[in-house]
Amino acid sequence: MIQDNVSNSSIGMMRMQFWRDATKALNDGNPPAHPIALALHQASIKANLPTYHFKRIIDARDAELQAPVHLTVESLTAHSESTSSTVLYLLLSLLSLPSSTLSHAASHLGAAQTFTTLLRALPFHAKNGRMVLPAEITAKHGVVQEDVFRRGPAAKGLDDAVFEFATVANDHLVTARSMFHQEGFGGKVPWEAMPVFLAGVPVSSILKQVEEVNFDVFHPRMQTRDWRLPWRIWKGYYQRMF
Repeated sequence: MIQDNVSNSSIGMMRMQFWRDATKALNDGNPPAHPIALALHQASIKANLPTYHFKRIIDARDAELQAPVHLTVESLTAHSESTSSTVLYLLLSLLSLPSSTLSHAASHLGAAQTFTTLLRALPFHAKNGRMVLPAEITAKHGVVQEDVFRRGPAAKGLDDAVFEFATVANDHLVTARSMFHQEGFGGKVPWEAMPVFLAGVPVSSILKQVEEVNFDVFHPRMQTRDWRLPWRIWKGYYQRMF
């Protein structure tokens, strides 16, 4: 949240450096007197939380302060791997669930999570003069950033760009699900891993909403809570699917 809470990148970089120092101090057993740092320290005592995961997240968010716009889908996917996916890796570590299959699924789920979050937040970022869709996609569909900032959903080519971006997100979600069709999983997420992979339920819900409003992310429905989400999470947990 640092990027949205600072007035300039220099202040943001100072805050990022604080968290670099704080995570380094976790290894030394001497965290700073900050509630989150102390909580992370307690968690790291109980479970193996590799500090390089924290460093990876901080470095990616720091780079985002300098270059908030992603030129290609590939660069945004790499960013999601270093942020959302890495948070999921940490949660798997917290639950002591080392598995290449789970990590591979978490990697794709993290990408889907990043893409859908950006889709839903596109109106907010457009209002603040930021384009979150990769330039590769907006250029392909003739989307002009200033047009989006001024006209919102009426901007030429925006719905086609959103459709393509949502398709990429859905592909990652489908790939994450497919990991559990490998031998030994039977298409189901292991019970002990469900607290991590329930993150896929809101992702699926947002993508369904986007499709229902014909890929108009400025539609009022996209800014309201889905009243069915708690039920879907409950259903996903007991069916061991997301």
